Amino acid sequence: MSPTTTSQSTAAKKAAATRRRNAAKKAPVQAPERTPLQQAQDYAERAVLIPVGAALVARDNLLETVTEVAKPYRQRETAQAQLERDIKRFERRGTTARNRVERELKKARTRVERELRQRRTRVQRTVKQNRTRVQR
Repeated sequence: MSPTTTSQSTAAKKAAATRRRNAAKKAPVQAPERTPLQQAQDYAERAVLIPVGAALVARDNLLETVTEVAKPYRQRETAQAQLERDIKRFERRGTTARNRVERELKKARTRVERELRQRRTRVQRTVKQNRTRVQR
């Protein structure tokens, strides 16, 4: 045999082995057959476990939220200070909202007044033009 034949043969063997490994990876792993009764049991178990798990997650989230919200109010001094800060913050927020509404109302009023003036001027101009035409 020649040296090239030997190396081709070795390369071919390696390629064949790689193809076998890849084919084995692609082949779906078959789960053992489950009877209809076992499948029904699985579905029933999931139907119970999913809502229980969801309820527990919701409870954990609620407890975490309540704990965080109540933290500043655990001691009297800190509770009073936090309450004062909250009241001031709420007042500032209310003031900001009121000012915004007042600004928007003022803009709307100005816009309506401007439109009325423009219409009045247009009507007066039209009346004056028609009067001038009639007099001629």
